[in-house]
Amino acid sequence: MAILVADAGMDISYTPRVSRTFAWIVFALTFGLLISDYMSRQVLNAVFPVLKAEWGLSDTQLGSLNSIVALLVGLLTFPLSVLADRWGRVRSIVVMAALWSLATAACALAETYGQMFTARFFVGVGEAAYGSVGIALIISVFPPHLRSSLSGAFMAGGAFGSVLGMALGGVLATHFGWRWAFGAMALFGVALVILYALIVTEKRLNPDGPARSGGANAHFPSLRGLLSGLFSSISVCCAYAGSGLQLFMMGSMMAWLPSFANRYYELPADRAGLFAAVFVLLGAVGMTSCGIITDRLSRNFATRKWTVAIAYSLISSIALITAFQMPNGTAQLLLLALGMFFVAGTTGPVGAMVANLTHPAIHATAFATWSLANNILGMAPGPFLTGALADRIGLLGALQWMPLVGLAAAATFALGRHNYAGDLQRIRAQQAARESN
Repeated sequence: MAILVADAGMDISYTPRVSRTFAWIVFALTFGLLISDYMSRQVLNAVFPVLKAEWGLSDTQLGSLNSIVALLVGLLTFPLSVLADRWGRVRSIVVMAALWSLATAACALAETYGQMFTARFFVGVGEAAYGSVGIALIISVFPPHLRSSLSGAFMAGGAFGSVLGMALGGVLATHFGWRWAFGAMALFGVALVILYALIVTEKRLNPDGPARSGGANAHFPSLRGLLSGLFSSISVCCAYAGSGLQLFMMGSMMAWLPSFANRYYELPADRAGLFAAVFVLLGAVGMTSCGIITDRLSRNFATRKWTVAIAYSLISSIALITAFQMPNGTAQLLLLALGMFFVAGTTGPVGAMVANLTHPAIHATAFATWSLANNILGMAPGPFLTGALADRIGLLGALQWMPLVGLAAAATFALGRHNYAGDLQRIRAQQAARESN
């Protein structure tokens, strides 16, 4: 969810001064580090069954190892992004990537749950602001007309990294042991960090220094005005909250699908990782497809974005509830696929809602607030709470209850839809009044 922050509001105030070839080299290396980011984050899910058996961990403990990373990403995106802008983006990227790679190596060396939790803590610190800083750097070296394409392509790296992390992690854990799964991810990250530090420098990106201009940041509001703009209406608060609740399901499914495949389909760790990877990739395809569908359906009717978001929440929730009530087999897998296709489909509609309901001068901060809600309400608590419930009623029982959160997301979107037209009219009137003055 941090990638979206940069996409929405990053204002590059100078013209790129690098060659097209070097710009694509920067993109490739930065994209590669994003893949490393998500491989390091998601490889843990592939080795859940092995860690549970070897260390005797509870599902609550397993879930906490996943949730701590999402929690730190949510909490630290703002402050670390500000520091990166002041300290230098290239230098910050190198330090962040080195930190998560070394922390992933520490996971490979962990002997206890406490050591693993500490290592995962530092994985989260390293990954917290990478998405926003990475996309800002990429946009700065390409012409403006490529920004949408570059942002979409960069965002896809998260899905590819998640799939590779779970799939390769499961294979490596089965054939070489779970420590090699973490070790391989760490080695990949370290190699890219060294390559990045040697090739990409602030001087090569900006040989003459940045051209300074006022732009939107010159009119950035005070803290009080910023908070007022971020939470200016019931509908924008519903957009934040509804998105976070919806992604509770996504976070839980990404974390527990390998364990579900291992426990109930009796798949070994490598095949369980591949099983989960297919569904996660389907979710990424659904995120993109649902955004395109939303734009077409709501082109002339803005409130349809809310209706479509409600539909995505209901379809994914009902499909997953039904799937986990069914016996193992093809019908269950098809319903799981349907649920995963739509589970992150609200991302596109919510992005449009937030942009429409906040002033352009604070779009970056508004999308950061959205990212925070996604992590605090969804990606962080989803794996942990599902694991805690699994300790009491079993993993299947926990997964049967988990999709009910999607119904709460649909209800939140419905409340936002009810207030949207009035809020939008009032906000646009306020913006017109400011501009006229």
